[in-house]
Amino acid sequence: MELRPVPGPKARAIIERDKQVITPAVGRPYGFVMDHGRGVEAWDVDGYRYLDFIAGIAVLTTGHAHPRIVQAIQRQAERFIHISADYYHEPWLLVAERLSRLAPFQEPGMCFMTNSGTESVEASVKLARYVTNRKFFIGFLGGFHGRTMGSLAFTARKAAFRARFFPWMAGVVHAPYPNPYRPILRTRPGEGYGEAVVRYIEEHILGALVPPDEVAGIVVEPIQGEGGYIVPPDDFFPALRRLADKYGMLLIADEVQTGVGRTGKMWAIEHWGVEPDIVASAKGLASGVPFGAMIARRSLAEQWPKGAHGNTYGGNPLASVAALETLDMVENGLMQNAAEVGAYALDGLKQMMARHPTIGDARGKGLMLAIEFVRDRETKEPFPELRDLVEQYAFRMGLLTMGSGTSVLRMAPPLIVTREHIDEAWTILDAAITRAEREMAA
Repeated sequence: MELRPVPGPKARAIIERDKQVITPAVGRPYGFVMDHGRGVEAWDVDGYRYLDFIAGIAVLTTGHAHPRIVQAIQRQAERFIHISADYYHEPWLLVAERLSRLAPFQEPGMCFMTNSGTESVEASVKLARYVTNRKFFIGFLGGFHGRTMGSLAFTARKAAFRARFFPWMAGVVHAPYPNPYRPILRTRPGEGYGEAVVRYIEEHILGALVPPDEVAGIVVEPIQGEGGYIVPPDDFFPALRRLADKYGMLLIADEVQTGVGRTGKMWAIEHWGVEPDIVASAKGLASGVPFGAMIARRSLAEQWPKGAHGNTYGGNPLASVAALETLDMVENGLMQNAAEVGAYALDGLKQMMARHPTIGDARGKGLMLAIEFVRDRETKEPFPELRDLVEQYAFRMGLLTMGSGTSVLRMAPPLIVTREHIDEAWTILDAAITRAEREMAA
């Protein structure tokens, strides 16, 4: 498959201008400069077409410029664009009512609106501290929960994310996340790997590092995102819920990347039949308009007194109407499409794995998909150089993907993606892997 001469001249000119005014802290994997998009497709400023299989990192639930989202924003913009959270407006009430109904727990829900995932995590942590009056939290290695000083305390994916930023919020202790492909703990007879991780928490964290009755909550991604799209074993969340209940801790599900139908269910934690106490949501909630929400059991959220927390832009009218349209489409077809097309896509990745010995694992749920590259399947030694090369070649062939973990390539296309899109994308990906393998072997 032919490699495009990208970035093209217009894109290169914009990239050079960007370097003069945007801090290098904003990392970009390759030189894609977007001009416009429609659905699953995107075009750069030089006119090259791409299949967008990262969707702004699982943000564009309904794809680029979906007519229903665009029209909802336009209608609202003609009425009013902003009113702060100090006042009332019906769109954010409608979103709150919808999210409270959709919350993955039987108790009625209550919301706090935000602009982003890190803000939703911060709100979740603050609420947990307030209602429990406890100091400590448990997070997980490989987790990503945001960059602000509270959520950064939970983020444990790369040391670079934390370099020179200490002290961040105190009181967070990390446990290993149960990675079935790379287990690091021994199991006992009759014990699953997820149960082994929870036992480790009880014996080595609660038993040695923090008193159980001083732990406010456990913050966890149902499927790790930045950590490598790691799907935990089925016994993990039931065991974690039992541990939380035993010691009176709150279970906080960070569904920022996994929620809103992405995995074929409204919330990824529903795959394991476990009810959390608090959910942090954002990314795909409003199809690209910045919007997030903390959704908690009402018995918890109603304990916050007036002024305990606040947010100027949270529940912005434009974001609220976009969220309403997004949730409506997710409930009425897109979530089911994510489950069905996602299963088809994962089967395609596993077939690809059979053709490429450098693919050690193919995994995912719904349209949260990944392949992990290894030098050798027996040793499972990570192969990040190959992953990076595949990512670059896929870009030059017309497919947008993104790295994750140490040597994982992740794909999270819009939930409107079709089997035809998958076939085209996997043809490009297969060619990119073949070319990268040949280059690395030369």
